[in-house]
Amino acid sequence: MPKCDLTCKLGCYKQALFVLAWFWDKGDIRRLGAGFGLRQSTAYRYLNEGIDVLAARAPDLREALEQAVEDGLAYLILDGKVAAAGRCLLKTTSRKGEAIDLWYSGKTHDFGGNIQAIFDPRGIPLWISDVLPGNMHDLAVARELVFPALHAFLSGLSVLADPGYHGAGQGIITPVKKPAGAKELDLANRTRNALIRSLRGLGERGFALLTQTLDHPAECHRQPEPDRRHRQSRARPRPIRAQDDQMKAAGKPQ
Repeated sequence: MPKCDLTCKLGCYKQALFVLAWFWDKGDIRRLGAGFGLRQSTAYRYLNEGIDVLAARAPDLREALEQAVEDGLAYLILDGKVAAAGRCLLKTTSRKGEAIDLWYSGKTHDFGGNIQAIFDPRGIPLWISDVLPGNMHDLAVARELVFPALHAFLSGLSVLADPGYHGAGQGIITPVKKPAGAKELDLANRTRNALIRSLRGLGERGFALLTQTLDHPAECHRQPEPDRRHRQSRARPRPIRAQDDQMKAAGKPQ
């Protein structure tokens, strides 16, 4: 962990323990910090410092691929995910020339960032990319962050991906799409797709293992809007009943 200065309230060991506690529970940082005797600003700073240290020690994509080749893995799995993020005000211009939200994902219909990851056949994460705006397609993000380093290893390593990566190029194995106007694929292609789906499914559970680290803390999420169908109606006094109550208070007969 990073060296602590004289203003730190926790030693390096307890700071590491604080970061691990957040990864384990992913609870309210303010509440967790209070348990360690930290103020809110200090708790956020400790968490950011711990994440920066872990990220710096993580292997880059080339190192992860070299290790995969050294371990003799039969194939790898490429997958993408839109991680939830708070509302962002940045805008961009669509292909139609309209102003749209840069971080709004049409895939999840919410704000988020697109990340790519490489998994081994067991679903263990080997590498995870930086985040790009959620309005970008998986294939576009992979072309920018993954393929430049990945293509050098595709001669001896196969990579399985879902139909969203169709057209990624040689070495990226994706299911065969049904031709336009055809009722169904032939038996050979259906069998091929079933084999790819069964192999890829074992590795795609890797994002389930990363859920604790990819999702933002609860306080970073936008609060859901109340459902008007279940909104409690305010009690409104009836005019006659209100008049009777006034007469009782004045001592007059009804």
